[in-house]
Amino acid sequence: MDLQLSGQVAAIIGGASGIGLATARAFAAEGAPVALLDRNPDVATIAQQIGDEFGVSVLGRVLNVTSYEDVRDAAAAVEAKLGPVIHVVNTAAVGSGKGGFPFWNLEPGDWDFVLKVAVIGVVNTAHAFAERMRERQQGTFLFLGSVAGQIGSQTDPPYSAAKAALLNFTQCAAKDLAPYNIRVNILNPGMVNTPLQERVYAGQVAHLPEAERPSYQEWASEKIQRLIPLNRWQEPEDIADMIVFLASARAGSVTGQSVNVDGGWVMHW
Repeated sequence: MDLQLSGQVAAIIGGASGIGLATARAFAAEGAPVALLDRNPDVATIAQQIGDEFGVSVLGRVLNVTSYEDVRDAAAAVEAKLGPVIHVVNTAAVGSGKGGFPFWNLEPGDWDFVLKVAVIGVVNTAHAFAERMRERQQGTFLFLGSVAGQIGSQTDPPYSAAKAALLNFTQCAAKDLAPYNIRVNILNPGMVNTPLQERVYAGQVAHLPEAERPSYQEWASEKIQRLIPLNRWQEPEDIADMIVFLASARAGSVTGQSVNVDGGWVMHW
């Protein structure tokens, strides 16, 4: 499907791996120049690989999303290299690295960095990119949430709370930016086959005696069977396909929405 995104610059925060990388590749496949902004020191090399594969202009830049000055400078660098940014996707997130059940298995200090990346990082992104987009009265934001922010997941309380806050900010930003023809949505994955899921596993089983720890494959299979009606992983490409669709004119009336790509994990009625 031609989503008519060719030539429309997309900036992907967290674009060097997982869902962010799949999203950058999906935009590039549509002919969109892409900027990968990530803490990974190899981000420039990864961006160039996408450019070589799809024949689009790219930029890779190391980014500390918790620093507003860094995000603001990156936004200016993207526009200087690739042109006006039309689409901004923020997929950057971290977990506490510890299991919940109950929340006091964590310390208050375990919350700080998670909230800085997942909430303040998105706020920094919105501030850094929205000003120029308002002037042009065109654009989209997509923030990556999680089903954990909808259901009070105990798996990692700081992560769940951060994603819940992000859902609310998405709605606020969508209302603020709608008069400027800028759409803002949040997409919520479920069980996605990424390195982040492996870190969730490690945090959950760390308290178990080694002899009682299931393997990662056993843990994931049991969780999928128990929670996912479609009974399969979501892959990063499943998420990226919806992100790119929401950026396109085919979703031109969709803003302020929370969209799940979760295999049916969370159903509202």
